[in-house]
Amino acid sequence: MDTAIQNYARTLALRSPDHYRIGPFTVRHNPGWELKFANYAIPDQDAEPSAQDVADLVAAFREHDRLPRLEFLPAWAPAVEPALLAAGFTVENRAPVMACTADDLLTPKPVDGLRIAEPLTDAEFTSAAAVQHTGFGGEGGPEDGEIAWLRRATESGGVSGLATVDGRPAGAGGCSTPADGIGELAGLAVADAFRRRGVGAALSAWLTRTALERGFHTVWLEPGGPDVERIYAGVGYRRTGEKLNISLGPA
Repeated sequence: MDTAIQNYARTLALRSPDHYRIGPFTVRHNPGWELKFANYAIPDQDAEPSAQDVADLVAAFREHDRLPRLEFLPAWAPAVEPALLAAGFTVENRAPVMACTADDLLTPKPVDGLRIAEPLTDAEFTSAAAVQHTGFGGEGGPEDGEIAWLRRATESGGVSGLATVDGRPAGAGGCSTPADGIGELAGLAVADAFRRRGVGAALSAWLTRTALERGFHTVWLEPGGPDVERIYAGVGYRRTGEKLNISLGPA
């Protein structure tokens, strides 16, 4: 499963119209979204980068005004982490990877007044992106890349979702375009006023179920912390491995 998930992530990066290659790395660049989680590199399988390869990668990130950052499963390319650490990179975290199939998915408790649907209008996509933007610590309105991500998920075979409670935007997220039947649940955020009410569990279950109904055989994700991991575990997600998130601070 780990190899399949990492291959999926690399395949999706290569499909991105704004990706670029530096040595044995594929960089997923998002020109309309500065969030670090939307801009990162993935090494080739079993890559053994030289010090110059790493230096070239850092320079490319700096030229694109982005934080030099990588996300990958260490077993995919064991020689990469030591090369990055030698160049001054710092481990952000080692995040669990979780996956869910149709046999695993559970139904969460209902939430009064909750409605979940795929955004259709410009206003709905903007509302969904606004929930994500503030949910991940952004200020002001959503960036163009956030809205584009949700639209792309919907239009390219994935799923996007906007949760409302009594008509008020309460949560948003999506499952990205599938590759070989695998997709990632990402960008799930719940507005401050609606947290700890079951909205996150309901939305994650809805997104997962919708993706599976559209032909995915597995949905995977990276929880943001232990509390979030428990929410996903409650709807049927189980740990399958660990992902390394590693970056280099400002020059």
